[in-house]
Amino acid sequence: MREKAYLREVGLRDGLQMVKCILSSDRKVEWCREEAAAGVGEIEVTSFVPPKIVPQFADAVEVAERTGKIGGFRLSALVPNLKGAERGFELGVHKLNYVLSASETHNLANVRRSTEDSIEDFRRIVQARAHRGLGSVALGAGVATAFGCTMEGAVDEGRVVEIIDRLLDAGADEIIVADTVGYGNPAQVRRLMGRVVERCGDVPVAAHFHDTRGLGLANVTAAVEAGVRRFDASLGGLGGCPFAPGATGNIDSEDCAFLLESMGFDTGIDIDALIALRQKVETWLPDEKFYGMVAKAGLPKHYRPASALAA
Repeated sequence: MREKAYLREVGLRDGLQMVKCILSSDRKVEWCREEAAAGVGEIEVTSFVPPKIVPQFADAVEVAERTGKIGGFRLSALVPNLKGAERGFELGVHKLNYVLSASETHNLANVRRSTEDSIEDFRRIVQARAHRGLGSVALGAGVATAFGCTMEGAVDEGRVVEIIDRLLDAGADEIIVADTVGYGNPAQVRRLMGRVVERCGDVPVAAHFHDTRGLGLANVTAAVEAGVRRFDASLGGLGGCPFAPGATGNIDSEDCAFLLESMGFDTGIDIDALIALRQKVETWLPDEKFYGMVAKAGLPKHYRPASALAA
């Protein structure tokens, strides 16, 4: 039995929030259905933010309701505040991923309040979950700009760890550490993620990397060495943060799955199926630039997809 590694698809959320074309709800649901069929265990299908801020998610409720009927995967959504979390609770979303920033300036730009206020709001979300008796709903807590910020520059690692300690104390079920603007390097990732994994104990740790400067997969490798086994990735490398200048390109789902499988981990993902889906999504978004190498070069002849291994 190979050790498990987990990939969360964030293309439907992080990927689409930057594209110019508004993708129809039908196509979002189709994308989700095919990702689930390819063996992706968690899919972040939307974000509960005001449509005037991110018009792409004006159909968030519809998409959450329809994808919730697919089954076979963990349905998650991004929430920036208690209001968004309440909507997720009402819709029966399996997991809500909350986000705040280690950079005060980025937090103000992204969610219009201080980092301290965001931490307190996460406490209120945990309390709201308890009040509703929704212990089965998982709450992930993400720390953006953990490796640097285009607005502030360097971000103190001690501040990142302090924020994570407070999120753990508040009741986070998962900690997500994000390199929102692609500033991280493998040495930095290995050092910080090692500290985070040690602090979190039995609470799972996930990493969210951008390939802005070509170090995305190198950072995945460094995080694996530090003990991380959960990663966010976006089909075709779509995505970025509209409130962080220069934050382009999530790591590519196909490439990340291939890297983890090549390192000996079992992701349960059929990479050929992901590539086929990517080709379809490229026709839906003809004006967008897609990234990643596996889709271009193909899988090595000796590679056996997850579907064959499970046969």
